[in-house]
Amino acid sequence: PKEELFGLVPQMRRAAVSIPANIAEGFRRAGKQDKLRFFNIAEGSIEEVKYYLILAEDLEYAETKELRKALSEISRLLWGYMNSIRAGMEK
Repeated sequence: PKEELFGLVPQMRRAAVSIPANIAEGFRRAGKQDKLRFFNIAEGSIEEVKYYLILAEDLEYAETKELRKALSEISRLLWGYMNSIRAGMEK
């Protein structure tokens, strides 16, 4: 229903835009802790978008399996990058 989409779509859009914005901002930060903080925010936004996609599917608005799969891959890559930064901090 349109009234439902008007609530869900803007929230999903804000969270989705936040993912690459925080990755980009974190990438340009000099300090490792600062980088990790922005990447962690991006991870939170990934999880938020995943929830909205699950909700959209539960409400039978759309099939979202492929989008959730893509988000999981992005999360996996970001998590690996974060772990490499953490490992560099321990040296």
